[in-house]
Amino acid sequence: MWPAFPPLDLTPLAPVGVALLILALRGRAPRTGAWLGFVAGAGFFLPVLEGISAVGPDGWIVLSLVQAAYFLPLGAGISLVTRLRGWPVWTAALWVGEELLRGHVPFGGFPWARLAFSQTATPLTPYASYGGAPLVTFLTALIGGLLAYAALTGYTAYTARSTPAPDAPEEPDTPDGEAKPEGPDARPSRRAFVPAAGALAAVAALAAGGTLIPTPASGRPVTVAVVQGNVPRLGLDYLGQRQAVLNNHVRVTHELAAKVRAGSLPKPELVVWPENASDLDPYSEPDAYNAIDGAVRDIGVPVLVGALTDTPDGKRVENRGIVWDPRTGPGDYYVKRHPVPFGEYLPFRDVLTKLITRFNQIPRDFAKGTRSGVMKLGPVNVGDVICFEVAYDKEVRDVARGELLVVQTNNATYGRTSLPPQQIAMSRLRAVEHGRTILVAATSGISAIVAPDGRMIDRSREFVPDLQVAAVPARTSRTLSDRVGAAPEWVLTALGLGAICAAAAASRATARKNEEN
Repeated sequence: MWPAFPPLDLTPLAPVGVALLILALRGRAPRTGAWLGFVAGAGFFLPVLEGISAVGPDGWIVLSLVQAAYFLPLGAGISLVTRLRGWPVWTAALWVGEELLRGHVPFGGFPWARLAFSQTATPLTPYASYGGAPLVTFLTALIGGLLAYAALTGYTAYTARSTPAPDAPEEPDTPDGEAKPEGPDARPSRRAFVPAAGALAAVAALAAGGTLIPTPASGRPVTVAVVQGNVPRLGLDYLGQRQAVLNNHVRVTHELAAKVRAGSLPKPELVVWPENASDLDPYSEPDAYNAIDGAVRDIGVPVLVGALTDTPDGKRVENRGIVWDPRTGPGDYYVKRHPVPFGEYLPFRDVLTKLITRFNQIPRDFAKGTRSGVMKLGPVNVGDVICFEVAYDKEVRDVARGELLVVQTNNATYGRTSLPPQQIAMSRLRAVEHGRTILVAATSGISAIVAPDGRMIDRSREFVPDLQVAAVPARTSRTLSDRVGAAPEWVLTALGLGAICAAAAASRATARKNEEN
């Protein structure tokens, strides 16, 4: 499955991988299925999350194996429900349940590398506007189940057609062109291949159905700008790095203003800076305040500034997106609601800092925001999420009330790994899911402007300064996915759990019957 994800983007391999796993698990005892599921999970997560190795191979391996542990119940469940009729549906529902659990537990979950995020530019993508990422995962897994069913039934029909029945008499030779004898002992006809053909026809119907779903991309035009200032060379001291990152974004914004005055670029109505564009607290550091304020006044429109700020008590840090007005300065702001465990805050701090000295590099925890990121930015309301919050259905759905969506991110640590392109893929799916233009602003890349239908309007390279200006549609209409919310995920999960209960009950009944006999 992992080559289906960016940067390889071999998207058809996702359902093929699901099919292979089902074939490996079908007919196994649940305990065997669980361990085979774990092995499959390790084989998937280790390569797909290789970008985590940038912070240390131990963290990458541990996180990958923890994620693989969620395939233990998935493997056991698939081995059970494949004993039921209609098992491609039940196995697909179990995939949704696995992703629901993985995306919520523990510490708020880690929903990276969901099946849906491999299908962000395929015929299945438009289904996101109906049922969000869970529906796309379900359909991807369902296609995998149908492929497995077609393989099983087709192979059975082929072997039966190729092998005479053991008690059948040897067929006499007949001249060419004459029919072979038929009867109760004759080999199966082509009708034996109908189930396999039906499964493949269902796969084609699901793919074709996605192409018929409308993905509107019209709306009130708004000219926007995304600034990627880039990060400085390695070797600077910590304070020097922070100052250089801010200076880079200030400089690129001044360059934008100069190009607008020269007429080489249209004047934007709003500008977006990335997460951590200023690691210097502009509320307490006059130099940072003046630098940001000067750049905003120069461009003359509101700028969404990503900055780290101290909490009032000075004990924690807030990861903010601040609306900075050219006349009134900093105003409304959004605080990241889902800080990264073991990265932006440290659970079990007293114990872990004694066992792992590297965690001393997190001297203070990031505070968790408590309110939505919908804010007025120039002529529109924007919905802001920060960094890997884009992977969470609830966080993005909550801000989809905005006319534009914004993802502020800092991918410098994971540059030139699989993680930045995977994050862009998530943004593309979210654009279709909510029918919104998405502005992705990254310190070092990948920054992008994504249309409401998932098309890439602009995309930056990594580790270069970049400036993106475009007229994009601002939209207010809601998709069906917005209206139904989390219901599809919970309904499909319940469907999978119900199938497990039914399969377990059937197994117990069979065991009792065998004991009685």
